[in-house]
Amino acid sequence: MTDICKVLMIFPLFNAGSFWNYKEACDLTGARYPAAPLGLITVAALLPKEWDVRLVNRNTEDLSDEDFRWADMVMTGGMLPQRNDTQHIIDLCRASNKPVVVGGPDVTSSPALYGNANFQVLGEAEEIMGDFIAAWRRGAREGTFQAPMGKTDVTKSPLPRFDLLKLDQYLHVGVQFSRGCPFSCEFCDIIELYGRVPRTKTNAQVMAELDALYNLGYRGHVDFVDDNLIGNKKALKKFLPDLKRWQAERKFPFEFSTEASINLADDPDLLHSLSDTNFFAIFVGIESPDTDTLVMTQKKQNTRRSLQQSIETIHRAGIFVNAGFIVGFDSEKSSVAAGMIACIEDTAIPVCMVGLLYALPTTQLTRRLLAEGRLFPADDQTQSGDQCTAGLNFETKRPRRDVLNDYRTVLKAIYDPVAYFGRVRRLGRMLKRERVHRMIKGDLRSFARLILRIHRAGPGTAGQFWRMLIDCALHNPKAVPYVIMTSALYLHLGPFSRQVIEEIDREIANVDQGHKQVMPIMQPAKEVLVPA
Repeated sequence: MTDICKVLMIFPLFNAGSFWNYKEACDLTGARYPAAPLGLITVAALLPKEWDVRLVNRNTEDLSDEDFRWADMVMTGGMLPQRNDTQHIIDLCRASNKPVVVGGPDVTSSPALYGNANFQVLGEAEEIMGDFIAAWRRGAREGTFQAPMGKTDVTKSPLPRFDLLKLDQYLHVGVQFSRGCPFSCEFCDIIELYGRVPRTKTNAQVMAELDALYNLGYRGHVDFVDDNLIGNKKALKKFLPDLKRWQAERKFPFEFSTEASINLADDPDLLHSLSDTNFFAIFVGIESPDTDTLVMTQKKQNTRRSLQQSIETIHRAGIFVNAGFIVGFDSEKSSVAAGMIACIEDTAIPVCMVGLLYALPTTQLTRRLLAEGRLFPADDQTQSGDQCTAGLNFETKRPRRDVLNDYRTVLKAIYDPVAYFGRVRRLGRMLKRERVHRMIKGDLRSFARLILRIHRAGPGTAGQFWRMLIDCALHNPKAVPYVIMTSALYLHLGPFSRQVIEEIDREIANVDQGHKQVMPIMQPAKEVLVPA
């Protein structure tokens, strides 16, 4: 019997009110969304070759009735900010009598919230998709398949189906070298999902992925989506020479970004290798400038150092830093706004994802808050955005109003155009790029659009942009393409920050007027004593 199955893969919408949306920056380049769905196209590569696969990304295109009629099976799933749409897709499938398979980080962390799906694939897919496929072929139309946490051999991960992507729809495309992180931050779910021992692909695997992108005609920004690229420094240092050789043989078609811990600044040889290979940006979780907070949350790698010196070291290596900060930790004894603003200004980091603390499912933080009787139930939390507007899903130790006021104070200060472009100007002077940015198709058009639209980001923005750009052109012309990138993000970040401030102001007003809804508290499960 011929085994043919038509699989419709649907990548759910991210909530619109998200820091990571960057819609205006996408519009400059003609893209429709920042990042491509690497997880789904990796799962697609695990399916039998004779199965027919169609991908619809609801962030970039419409899902049609014809797509549903065509499919024998639907696969979907994603992260927490995609929960609302994932559940909507599951409901559509059930109404259309289409078997639906859900996987990804959120269902792995909160499977009970996805009980309406026919199948759940929990954990990393590489070693359990075979079990799912066998069950489907036997006629099963429901079931749960679970991988052990952090045990999957990523050297068995297939070449993602990049051919399923409409590459011109994205600002960047992702590849992955490693999974897992060696640290143990209390609020982070990476170690719960992928473990504390970083597992790496072979050099040949990653080169094959880059070859596939190159052969499809893709050029430009490639993001290494690793949880912490330097988690396994030994493997990374063996990988980078091969990556540099690959780049040099093709005249450096790609520029890379990634996520890494701040201790990258302690290894000048590794920093130089990353810059030499054409890494231009990293995301660093700083979280807080307060040492007590970092110790309490087990983010000790950020202590015993000058954050300003560490960030400057990375900038001077030719790699600019984007950073994450969090407001709402238990260790905050009084206002943290002034200290956080000073840290952001001192480090000259333009793009800072400042969010409210959110207790993610399965984390050490969630378990502690549950044990303390302070956690709000998951089914009572509306996923309307990300940590910028949907954080603090627990009873805070400080008065909630004070936490919210600190948060809006930080946002207002750092995304004022004078402050933002002041940091971009200082970054432009520090960023020592050895390699000249390779112009790709559309760069000049994007720059022209930026010039015409920069005033839309708010009063005073255009003047600050031009002052910064002229300063960079005079003092460090090699950095000009990168300060332009950072300026383009302000088209989103300026208006978005003001939108978030308005929402926080409404929440503060509700607290002041006594209208704040009192959330029920989750109770920890009672211990069951088993008689001897």
